[in-house]
Amino acid sequence: MLCSSFLQQYIQQDYCVIDVGAGFCGFINNINCKKKYAVDLNKDTAAYANADVIVLKDLSVIFNESADIVFMSNFLEHLPSKNDLLHMLNEAHRILRKSGRIMLLQPNIRYAYKEYWDFFDHHIPLSDKSLAEAISLAGFSVNIIIPRFLPYSTKNKMPQWEYFLKLYLRFSFLWKFFGKQCFVMGDKVG
Repeated sequence: MLCSSFLQQYIQQDYCVIDVGAGFCGFINNINCKKKYAVDLNKDTAAYANADVIVLKDLSVIFNESADIVFMSNFLEHLPSKNDLLHMLNEAHRILRKSGRIMLLQPNIRYAYKEYWDFFDHHIPLSDKSLAEAISLAGFSVNIIIPRFLPYSTKNKMPQWEYFLKLYLRFSFLWKFFGKQCFVMGDKVG
């Protein structure tokens, strides 16, 4: 639902899309594009990927300037350091074509500060502003920042039905009340 109601508008049918930290492949399985890659260290990711998705362990095997979109959702906060985060963003820059774009969906520490550290594997606190700064350092021009976009977790009191998500996405005034994740998008420079 998130793909068809929001994210797909930024992705053309002939694109090559890389989903970094793909996990259960909720994004990459539901996006319409020509080539799909799921990148995740978890060996179980392959079991969740649709037949049209190529599953990889890391970005190093992807050729320079071969992708149109790099997408990361709820991933960067799990990296052990800011240096690792910048390395990941630089790798995204490397594999993107000159007209490539990075799309990030991320818990926003400014709005999820009470819940953010409830996960043992969260290492890096990121806000919409620090995330925009980080992608700028990696060679992207920031073109969209939505500080309050989605609720923090699917483990909350909001109903999870597709109908409610569709309504939520349609009525953006709700985002300022429930949004604790940010959406940041940038275009490759240079």
